[in-house]
Amino acid sequence: MTGDAAAPSALDFRPSYGVAALAAAGVLLLYLVTLSPTTSMWDTSEYIAAAYTVGLPHPPGNPLFVLIGRLFALLPIAPTVAMRINVLAALSSAASAFFWFLITERVLVRWLPHRWQRLTGAALSAAIGATAFTVWNQSVVNEKVYTVSLLGIAAVSWLTVRWCDDPDGPTADRLLVLVAYLLGLGYANHMAGMLAAPAVGLAVLVRRPRTLLRWKLLLACTVALGFGITPFATQPIRAAHFPAINEGEPTACTNRIGVACTFSAETWDRFLYNFNRGQYGKPSLTERQAPFTAQVEMYWLYFKWQYWRDAYGERPGLQNALAVLFLILGVLGGWVHWSRDRRSFWYFGPLVFTMTLGLIYYLNFKYGHSQALELGDSVPREVRDRDYFYLWAFSAWSVWAALGLVYLWESVATVLSTDRKQLGASLTSLPSARSFALATPVLLVAALPLVGNWQQATRAGQTDTADFARDLLNSVEPYGMLVTVGDNDTFPLWYAQEVEGVRKDVLVVNTSLLNTDWYTRQVIRRPVYEYDRERGPAIYRDREWPKPRGPALLMTFAEADAVPLYVELGEQRTFVKDSLVATARRTTVTRAELLLYFLMRDSWPQRPMYFSRTAGGLPADLGFGPYVVTQGLARRVMERLVQPGGDIVFVRGEGMVDVTRSERLWRDVFEGNRSLAARNGWVDDASVGIPDLYVITGLSISEALAAADRGAISDSVFYDARAIATAMRRASVFGLDRPEFDVMPSDQPAPTPVRIPDSSGGRDTNRSPAP
Repeated sequence: MTGDAAAPSALDFRPSYGVAALAAAGVLLLYLVTLSPTTSMWDTSEYIAAAYTVGLPHPPGNPLFVLIGRLFALLPIAPTVAMRINVLAALSSAASAFFWFLITERVLVRWLPHRWQRLTGAALSAAIGATAFTVWNQSVVNEKVYTVSLLGIAAVSWLTVRWCDDPDGPTADRLLVLVAYLLGLGYANHMAGMLAAPAVGLAVLVRRPRTLLRWKLLLACTVALGFGITPFATQPIRAAHFPAINEGEPTACTNRIGVACTFSAETWDRFLYNFNRGQYGKPSLTERQAPFTAQVEMYWLYFKWQYWRDAYGERPGLQNALAVLFLILGVLGGWVHWSRDRRSFWYFGPLVFTMTLGLIYYLNFKYGHSQALELGDSVPREVRDRDYFYLWAFSAWSVWAALGLVYLWESVATVLSTDRKQLGASLTSLPSARSFALATPVLLVAALPLVGNWQQATRAGQTDTADFARDLLNSVEPYGMLVTVGDNDTFPLWYAQEVEGVRKDVLVVNTSLLNTDWYTRQVIRRPVYEYDRERGPAIYRDREWPKPRGPALLMTFAEADAVPLYVELGEQRTFVKDSLVATARRTTVTRAELLLYFLMRDSWPQRPMYFSRTAGGLPADLGFGPYVVTQGLARRVMERLVQPGGDIVFVRGEGMVDVTRSERLWRDVFEGNRSLAARNGWVDDASVGIPDLYVITGLSISEALAAADRGAISDSVFYDARAIATAMRRASVFGLDRPEFDVMPSDQPAPTPVRIPDSSGGRDTNRSPAP
C-alpha cells in the first residue's frame, strides 16, 4: 500500500478549490437537467408559497429558508417562481458536493502521494453523494428545507476538519467562531442545522481540550451562535402582517402590527409554542413509538433505496446487493479514515454516528410507510416514508464510501503489478501508475446509482401536482368554499392561489388545520378575492357571479378561539338551513366539523360548499350525504335532496354525479389527467392516492356517461382513466389490466373495474418531530 512518507502533510495541503468547483458544477448540471419545472406533492407547495409570500410554513417556521427562498423567487434564473426556488435546492446540494469533495481530498492527502489519485477519490465522493436517491430526489424540487441544511452541515464539516489540522494556528479561533455562527444560522433554517454540533464539540475536546477553558473564545462562540439564530426574530413581526401562509401565527396582534401586542407576553408564549413545535406533541424519547430495532430496520430500508431505487420490486436482488456493497465500502472507508487520518476522523466519525444511530434514536419514528408491510395496520405507521430525514447521513456517507472504493482500487492495482520505490531508508512495493489505470474499472461502481436512480429521481417535465391543484380549484364554482383534509389536497392549492394566482376566489378550508385557533382566525380574516372570469374555465362564463361580502365565518376572534376541540351534540345532531336538513352520524364532533356547520350557517348557499373528493365520507358523517353531488374532483352540497334525473346520474359506489359538468371538466378543463397519463410510474406510494383519485373520477364519469346513453364519450373517458392507471403502474389495482378491456365497443356494457376507497389527501398533520 502507498505509504504516508510519500504524501504531503496535512499542514502542507492545498485544497483543490477549482477542481471541487468543477465537480460541484457537474452535479448542478445533473440536477438542472432533472429539475422539476413546478411544484410537487407534500410540503413542496407549502414552502414555495411561504417563500414567495414571505410567510410562515409549519412550525417552527424555517425563517432563514423563507428569506433565502424569497430572494431566489425574485432572481431571473428560471421562467417560473417554483423553478427558481427548485434551483435553490439544486444549488445547495451541489455546493454540499463541493465540500464533501474537499474533505475526501483532505483525508487522502495523508495516504496517496499523487494529486490525480486524490482528485479521483474526491470526485467519487461527489458523484456517490449526489446520485444517492433521496439526495437527488430532494435536490430537484424544493420539497423541504433539507438541502439548505445539508449545505450548512457540509460547510461546518469542512471548517471543522481544517481546524482539526491546526487547532493552534492563527485562524483557529476565527474558524470556531464561524462554525458556531453557521450552526446557529443552520438552526434558523431547520433544527438539523445543529446535527454537526456534537461532533464539533468532541473534535475540540480530543484535539485541544484546553480550548474549552478559554472563556473569551467560548463567549464569542456563544454570541455568534445566538446571532445566527436571529432570523427567528422576524417571525412575530411578519406574522402580524398576516401573510397568506401564516402557520402558527406567533403574534398577539389580531388586526394590525403594533408595539404593545408585538412585545406582549402572549406574543412570547405563541412564539415559544411555535418555536418548540408544541402542536405536534413530541413524545418522550423513553416512550418508543416502535422498537429501536424496527427503527434501525427502517433506516436500512431507506439505505437500500439510495443506490438502486427499485420502486416496483423489479430488481430486489440488485438493490440489496448494491446496498450491502455500499455499506461495506462505507465501513471500510471509515476504517481507512481512522487508520490514515485520525485528526479529521475525530470529527467525521462522530458526525456519521450522530446522523445515523443517534438520529434514529432521537427521531423515534413509528414503523415506516413502506416497512414490514406484512404487519399491515397491526403496528403504528408514519403517514409517509421519512427517508428525507436521513438525507444528510446518505450524503455524508459518500465520503466513506469513496474512501472504501479508493482502498479497493488500490488493492486491485497492487495485485496487478507493483514497483519498488525508495521511501526513506527502505524499499517499498507500491502499485504502479499502469496498474492503477488497469484497475480503473473498479471505480465504475460509483456510477451505478446514477444509472439505477435516474428514472425514479428525475422530476423533469412533471407538472401533475400543479395541474391537480388547478383542476381541483376549477371543480368549484366561483366564490365557493372547498373543504380539504390533508397535505396533498391543500398545499398544492395554496401554491396555485398564492404563487400562480389561480382561483383565489375559492376559500380553501382544511379540516386538520381548522382544529387550531390560529387557522380559524385566518379563515375569518381572509379577504374575498375577485373572481377572474377571463382566466377561469369557460364553463363558468355563462353567467355573472355576484361577489360575496364579508368573511365566510361570522364570528369574532374571541368566539372562534373559545370553540373547544371536541363538542358533545347529544340529541341535538340536526343542522337545518333553509330546505337542507342534515343529521350528523355521531353525537360528538370535532372543532373543525362544528366550524363547517358554522360556515354553512353563515355563507351557504350564497357561497357554494364543496368537499374535495379526498375528504371521503366526511360529507356523509356531517349528514350532507343526500344533498351531495359529484362535480369533477369535488362534491357539492346542493340546496335540496338530490334525485337522479337530467344531468344527475346515480353511479354505484359513488353516489350522484353531475354528468354534464363532470364530463366538461374532464375533457375541456382538467390538465392533470393528461400529465399523469404521460408519467412512467409514481415512486411515492404514500401520495399515490392523488393519481388514484383521477382514475376513480374518470371511471365514475365514464359510468355516468354510459348510463346517460353517451357511449362514445364514455369510452373515451374510460380509456383516459385506464391510461392514467397504466402510467402509474396500477392498472391491476383497479382491475384494468384484464384482456376484456383491450377492446370495448361502446354498445356493450363495460366490465366492472375494481374500486378502491377515496384518497386520504395525504394527511400528515401529526408530523413526527424533526431533529
